[in-house]
Amino acid sequence: MQMKDFIYNLIFSQRKSLTIERETAGKTPVSFTAFMRREIMQSSMKDSTLKNHLSTLRILGQYRPNVAVQEITFSFLCDFEHFLSRQNYHCNTIAKHMKHVKRYVNLAINKDLFDVSQYPFRRYKIKHQDTTRAHLTPEELQKLEEMVLPQTGTLKKCRDMFLFSCYTGLRFSDVVRLTNDNFTLIDNKIWLVYSSMKTNINVRLPLSLLFEGRAIPIYRKYRENVNTLFGVASHANSNINKQLKQLSTIAVLEKDITFHTARHTTATLLLYNGANITTVQKLLGHKSVQTTEIYSNIMDMTIVRDLEKIRIKKKKKEFGLTA
Repeated sequence: MQMKDFIYNLIFSQRKSLTIERETAGKTPVSFTAFMRREIMQSSMKDSTLKNHLSTLRILGQYRPNVAVQEITFSFLCDFEHFLSRQNYHCNTIAKHMKHVKRYVNLAINKDLFDVSQYPFRRYKIKHQDTTRAHLTPEELQKLEEMVLPQTGTLKKCRDMFLFSCYTGLRFSDVVRLTNDNFTLIDNKIWLVYSSMKTNINVRLPLSLLFEGRAIPIYRKYRENVNTLFGVASHANSNINKQLKQLSTIAVLEKDITFHTARHTTATLLLYNGANITTVQKLLGHKSVQTTEIYSNIMDMTIVRDLEKIRIKKKKKEFGLTA
């Protein structure tokens, strides 16, 4: 894969490494970073996942470039975590890197390079921190919709892409790949059918039934484009997020938003309006319902709302106001 070769040369062109074969042949301790590097480059991971794993390898190389497989102990993991913390990495970013290390320790065990009785993750627990996932309210979405933006420039397209994602739940990586082929008529209704780039899960969305079909006018506005629907490159995410900050300021939303805020908005509004969590799971293309349950904070709001409905209904019954 060309992308793998490019990233490999970019990150490791200055690094000299031993291969696993040379190390085992000489009966020297097996380098964990060399093993990890080889497994990454021989994997069939998507480019985005590949970059994440190479990032972990790069940071591990900065900390202990020649650490041996058997040196990945409980103490090593604690020290590595402390190193990452001193580099001002967020708790959840540290957790991501630790998950990657755990993956390759498990692979080393499977290949008889690591003594399973010394498995460090039996004692070391990866720490996560619950974070508040920003989402927009219906009123804030309306503000964005009603904004008067210049006809020239890219702010208007950025706003439209973001709103389209709010009304469909698509990730940025999927929005930028959409073409007219992803839209089809079923029973005279427009459906969006696509395969998630991140999960390879096929998703079918009845656009007319989602948020009163608000994604449909946006689709119709851009469907004459020759190649992709919005004509935005897949590597433009950072630039789009900068423009979203401008839009947030102009609309006086008083919150920081990124493109992924749109997906959180989809899930939050669907759950709050009574959609079943398994339905939301299917609409978002989550592999498991546990992923969807990260929106448990809004589920609490939904419980309160439902209990309020019961209380009001009971009061009406007591006063003979129900039929």
